[in-house]
Amino acid sequence: MRLRRALGTGAPERAKVRASYVDEQMLEFAAGALELDQKEGIARYGPATLGENRHPSEIRLGFVGSGESVASARDWFERAARGFDGEVIVNRRTKKPQKRLQDFPGSMPDRGFFSSIVAADHLIDIISVHDMDALKKVRNPEKRFDEAVSLIGARVKLLNQQDDQPTVVILALPDAFLPLASKAKYYDGLRGLVYRDFRRAIKAEVMRHKVVTQILLQPVSEAEEGARNVDPASKVAWNLFTSLYFKAGGVPWRPLGLRPDTCYIGISFHRPLGDANPLMRSSVAQAFDEDGTGLVLRGPDFTWDEERDGKSAHLTADASKALLELVLKRYKKETGRMPGRVVVHKTSRFLPAEREGMKDALQSVPQFDLVAVTPTDEIRLVRTGQYPPLRGTLFSVGTTEYVYTTGYIKSLKAYPHGHVPRALQIADHHGDSDLASIAKELLILTRMNWNSAGFAGTFPITIRFSRQVGDIMREIPRDREPEPQFKYYT
Repeated sequence: MRLRRALGTGAPERAKVRASYVDEQMLEFAAGALELDQKEGIARYGPATLGENRHPSEIRLGFVGSGESVASARDWFERAARGFDGEVIVNRRTKKPQKRLQDFPGSMPDRGFFSSIVAADHLIDIISVHDMDALKKVRNPEKRFDEAVSLIGARVKLLNQQDDQPTVVILALPDAFLPLASKAKYYDGLRGLVYRDFRRAIKAEVMRHKVVTQILLQPVSEAEEGARNVDPASKVAWNLFTSLYFKAGGVPWRPLGLRPDTCYIGISFHRPLGDANPLMRSSVAQAFDEDGTGLVLRGPDFTWDEERDGKSAHLTADASKALLELVLKRYKKETGRMPGRVVVHKTSRFLPAEREGMKDALQSVPQFDLVAVTPTDEIRLVRTGQYPPLRGTLFSVGTTEYVYTTGYIKSLKAYPHGHVPRALQIADHHGDSDLASIAKELLILTRMNWNSAGFAGTFPITIRFSRQVGDIMREIPRDREPEPQFKYYT
């Protein structure tokens, strides 16, 4: 391997380079069967919780949308539950077959996810022509956005009041609805200039009714084979049914190699809605166990002056301590015990006050690791040949450590991403574990995204959804307690 470093003008600095490889860990599926690839494992053995109490043998779907969009969504789920053949991807330049996607086995009592998909006629609520006409007449963008959110929220609430509540409500929103409500930008007297997104707002709205939702739009449910700008049906089904199974209470696969007594925490910050107070920030913690069971907890608000202190926000010692104590209290409530180890991930370095506050909160925890990771384009390894570096390559340049969480995957004999992989810099580490163990955990945690059946992502699950969770949290007023279960945010 050769090293390429982007340092602007001037000659690159001389530094000692060391490289090693972190082996990929197996995943566990039904009855303890092991497989490296998620799709192969589910197709061969079924999901990890098959045969356990938390396995959802039936997933009841509710639908909200127009008559046409609901009909096409129900038809799509009926076909998908029986399975899709993997499409052949054709190279658009050479017009030759490039690869064949993995068959989607469906979700039936005897195969795939082993969950029956039930779409009952009484679990449907229609957005009528009158509803659409009423929205179109509202000229004020703020009021129209609020009314659109209230309309969908009320329909979801009605479905949830049925005796046999839906497990997941499918928002089969019609094409004509989206321009009326997808985004809003307006000035508010108290909050200043406000930007809002419908998906985030509706997640926050229906959360108050303890309803889990999944959006399926008409361009996807009505796509013809080979349609451009829409993913192939087998790929869509893999991702959507993986998410459905998780939202219904199951665990699609379990990673091996994580300590069972460890609590993994991701910390992120976001701005409240509006720009009236540009210094205000809010904190969020996402906590996961080795099963991928997640909790989302809102931490304290704080002020941060970007012009004076820089763009990356940091907590005070007291706020850091309060946030971790909140997580530990909830962890003990959910599991009945304190963790034997805590790992905290974030994308900015730990300032001394932040670090001391966290260490103070972790006095009762035997071991901990505070790890800052950030993607970088400043330095890159280049392999001899046509393929990028291996996923799992751990290397250092001088005293700076990096790990490739994306890259060429030996087991697949492929590079499944369409971009040049970026290394994650392990920018900061304080704690008890060695670097190889930290890198191994990062790699495992990149495979715990229950919103996708893709092999792995760039970021560990602790960080992967931080912006998405923060954006939804912005929509939840301070006087309303957000639901802690991670499934409400995906």
